[in-house]
Amino acid sequence: MKGALSWPFLRLYALVLLYFSANAILNVVIPLKGDSLGATNTTIGIIMGAYLFTTMFFRPWAGYIIHKFGPVKVLRVILLINAAALILYTFTGLGGYFTARILQGVCTAFFSMSLQIAIIDALPEENRSQGISLYSLCSYIPGIIGPLLAIGIWQADNASYFTILMVALAILTGIVGYGSTMNTHNEVKKSPPPLGMKESFSQLFKNPYLFKCSVIMLVSSMVFGAVTTFIPLYAEQLENSHAGMYLMIQAATVVAARFTLMKKIPSDGKWHSLYMAGTLLMLALAAQSISFAVVGGAFFFYAAAILMGIAQAIIYPTLTTYLSFVLPATNRNVLLGLFIATADLGVSLGSVVMGPVADALSYSVMYMVCAGLGALMILFSYDKRKQFVN
Repeated sequence: MKGALSWPFLRLYALVLLYFSANAILNVVIPLKGDSLGATNTTIGIIMGAYLFTTMFFRPWAGYIIHKFGPVKVLRVILLINAAALILYTFTGLGGYFTARILQGVCTAFFSMSLQIAIIDALPEENRSQGISLYSLCSYIPGIIGPLLAIGIWQADNASYFTILMVALAILTGIVGYGSTMNTHNEVKKSPPPLGMKESFSQLFKNPYLFKCSVIMLVSSMVFGAVTTFIPLYAEQLENSHAGMYLMIQAATVVAARFTLMKKIPSDGKWHSLYMAGTLLMLALAAQSISFAVVGGAFFFYAAAILMGIAQAIIYPTLTTYLSFVLPATNRNVLLGLFIATADLGVSLGSVVMGPVADALSYSVMYMVCAGLGALMILFSYDKRKQFVN
């Protein structure tokens, strides 16, 4: 095999699987552990949200540092910090979890950009999209098994199992990562980015395409974040409902939808209002189904996992593809980086903002609020202005 399926790249995909496996487990264990220690939903939301909030903050600087030193050197340092963060979970309480989430957030900002830049630099143009697609899929696959494994560890009520798993993932990720060095001819780039950071951030509001896509991505990611953080706790209040099963179904749906719907995503540079409205309708219905599960039962709970997975599989690549056509070529990469940062921020806000809502009202009402936000985005997505449709 050659190209995106050659041995060096298979090792990179294995590294992605290992790296995101830890997070798939921690997304379930941390809320359960926090709840057992008497933490409020607000506190749990802040701890969970610290991860992607930190990722969002460091992502622009990650791009600059990788631009200066090259992805391989940066990746090796990040793997050491990631190992320290995973081990920190094994012997600390909530304060240590918060610190570890921040460290993981820094690592993910650099890790994801290092891997994607390394893939882009090393693959010929005709294979780059395949390499990035495989990278994306491998980052989702741990979400299929990880939640079930986390629930099993939690129910076993043996802290040594969690410790052994975190240490093993830290060591294996480091070994595979250090062995995945690739020699790229343009690894270190000396030219500065085309826009300064201040000018880049201003484009979030000045560029109408970036603004619309970023708002939709931000709000959609808030719903995704609320599901990831609070489903493990909400499921305990429902009959015949299992959080690990829900998260597994949702992740499996994302992976399956990415394969089956890949050719259905618009790639013509036009804004398809009905297409986006239909996708956002699935998001709103999924959140409302989760909310109604407290009355309607497990059918609505698991149906929501399928709807949420399809929406999650479509929204990000659709918006990213559209922006790749309409953003100015000279600043495209910088502005796409800001767009990705809004997705990080949204997931973080889904934990931080929705935690107090759940404390003040209930999980069911909180997910009803998420459904309302999705419904607002259906209206926001409608746009027939000439500059969008052409």
